[in-house]
Amino acid sequence: MERSDFSLENLKDYVERTNLKGKNFTFLTDLNREELLSLFKVAKILEPFSKTGLKLMEGKELISMFFEPSTRTRMSTETAMNKLGGSVVTEANPLETSSAAKDESLWDTLKVISQYADIMVLRHPNSDRVLQDLPASEVPVISGGYGSITHPTQGLLDLYTVWRAKQDIEGLKVLITSPDLSRARSGHSFALALAQLGAEVVYASPKELPTPDNILEQLKKYGIKVSEHFDVTPEEHDELIMASDIVYLPGCRIPKGGEERELYMEHKDNYYVGLEPLRKAKEEQGKVIGVMHSLPRFEGEFDFGIDDTEHELYFKQVANGIPIRMALITCMIGLA
Repeated sequence: MERSDFSLENLKDYVERTNLKGKNFTFLTDLNREELLSLFKVAKILEPFSKTGLKLMEGKELISMFFEPSTRTRMSTETAMNKLGGSVVTEANPLETSSAAKDESLWDTLKVISQYADIMVLRHPNSDRVLQDLPASEVPVISGGYGSITHPTQGLLDLYTVWRAKQDIEGLKVLITSPDLSRARSGHSFALALAQLGAEVVYASPKELPTPDNILEQLKKYGIKVSEHFDVTPEEHDELIMASDIVYLPGCRIPKGGEERELYMEHKDNYYVGLEPLRKAKEEQGKVIGVMHSLPRFEGEFDFGIDDTEHELYFKQVANGIPIRMALITCMIGLA
């Protein structure tokens, strides 16, 4: 694309090419390759306005419903709507302060809220329930995370970050590594997006906590190269890092305490991402390996010294969450 193509004059054209107007955004596979790239071009056009704002969505209302805790997803989506000139109504604890506390069904909740809103963002722990009840909404709904299977806006901003950093995603080798990939919904969404744009996906995890079969089946439909590495040693993990272009850490969604968290902690040292293999790859291969994390992070996952190096991409992911969500809201509501 020429630099001149990324201007407000071209915005409506790219918005229409996403084919998102009036539709829900539930999985990254809702968009094909060309639609994804069009969405990225919308985000790049809006990026300069992620600080200053503009009035694309003036008079429009976003309602935010989060049945689980959230910092980045909720705040960045609400900030995105505010930057677009729209309004936001937030329900951050619906199990206590909405009619859900009185056993109102999710179907009825969605039906009612859609009478007030132009668009909605929803996080819910029960993916089966959400997928069954989404048709009740009369306005488009953005997934803010459903259960352990889908977190498409996280995957979207992750992919946008790689696109902005590397320009071309096709052929990139991406390592997705964790002591528990069975619950890594952000990693799954990211992998599905990578597959659509032709990247190679490499997984590393304990054999007892692998990537779910349904995710692997979806990835293989794209014809990309997918490999799994189980129960690696720290040395083997470093080798996987050095062979990659991007290292992605999906983080830990397991609450403190309990057997599941103990199992995670038992394996975490083998999946540590240190600064040394990144530096070694730069010296020997001349490449800069980007490190990504869906956040929040905790001590023991990776070397925090990466923060101040050229390898850091996780805070850039956070910053990119605003323009990509501005783009998503714009495309789902549409431009007059």
